[in-house]
Amino acid sequence: MRIHLIAVGVRMPAWVRAGYEDYARRLPPECRLRLVEIAPERRGRRPDLRRLLAAEGRRMLAAVPRDSRVVALDAGGREWSTPELARRLGDWLAGGRDLALLVGGPEGLDPACLDRAAEHWSLSRLILPHPLVRVVVAEQLYRAASILRGHPYHRD
Repeated sequence: MRIHLIAVGVRMPAWVRAGYEDYARRLPPECRLRLVEIAPERRGRRPDLRRLLAAEGRRMLAAVPRDSRVVALDAGGREWSTPELARRLGDWLAGGRDLALLVGGPEGLDPACLDRAAEHWSLSRLILPHPLVRVVVAEQLYRAASILRGHPYHRD
């Protein structure tokens, strides 16, 4: 199974790239993580947010590999504990389909992306900067994979 982290935003700070790459590199081959960056729409003085979100959403959905299970990272989604994420990762691995995780830009995800998602995952009730979400998702996937493999990285 491949995990595709499809995120709005390009040219991230070095600390974001380094953090994401560190955890992505640690993941076992059976759940390799691939980042797909979607260029954000240009925001002017009075942006038409619905139009911007729709354009970003179309590009995100076009980047979802065929037959992938889609999970939207959304503030309105369900929060999962780390052990719960590990169980879900185990189920996703057993299902054999690729997984596409959608991370929107500053305004979130287009309704079409939310509609396409089988599940909505909230990392926290806190509002996190979108670049940080990449690092947190990569780390939590690594932690979940560690739990499944019985690796000592995760400690309760």
